[in-house]
Amino acid sequence: LTLSCKEKELVGEVPSARYGHTLNAVQSRGKTAYVLFGGRSYMSGVERTTENWNSVVDCPPQVFLFDLEFGCVSAHTLPELHDGQSFHLSIGREDCVYFIGGHSITSDSRPPRLFRLKVELLQGSPLITCQAFDNGISVSSCVVTRTGPRHKYIILGGYKFDSQKRMECTEVTLDEKGIHFEALEAPKWTPDISHSRTWFGGSAGEGKALLAVPIEGRVSQSESHCLYQVSFQTQDE
Repeated sequence: LTLSCKEKELVGEVPSARYGHTLNAVQSRGKTAYVLFGGRSYMSGVERTTENWNSVVDCPPQVFLFDLEFGCVSAHTLPELHDGQSFHLSIGREDCVYFIGGHSITSDSRPPRLFRLKVELLQGSPLITCQAFDNGISVSSCVVTRTGPRHKYIILGGYKFDSQKRMECTEVTLDEKGIHFEALEAPKWTPDISHSRTWFGGSAGEGKALLAVPIEGRVSQSESHCLYQVSFQTQDE
């Protein structure tokens, strides 16, 4: 397996530098495009002072659509997306992308958001529509792992509040009817995981995730974190 990275020159409404955003591929009418949404960045130069020089803000809630074949980017403002959000989760299926949860730095909250973005790659200009739902999940900075060839995923980790980790696990299914959530029994977390104030991680393959928690109160330990692999039964098992 060889990984390579190639810089692509883009024209149009190129998004500013940011972090905590998501990027998904969408497929429509035999074409592929990429959707970028959310994220956080430093204040603009005109707003920065000595006191707030390192302060960050949520980026405006615009949707950026990348067409890599022609090297162009377009920005889209949708009325349903009226607040910025960062560290949310996004999952895509064909021409739809779902935005789940996220953190708002303005209100310092994690509202249970759920949006479905539909992208039709028409000739000339794309058609983007958005729908908001009231059955989202309150979570930020979570881990998602796929559990089979179909569009089934498991959400774990992340935070409900700044001082409260989200210990639950949720199965997510995408089909032609939409998105479906189902609560799963969480693993038996170790004391280190249960008592830690922070954790982070990522997918480690189909049905697996890798979690890291800081080692606290152990001065003699040379390592700074403990790593744990969480495994779920996949559809093929």
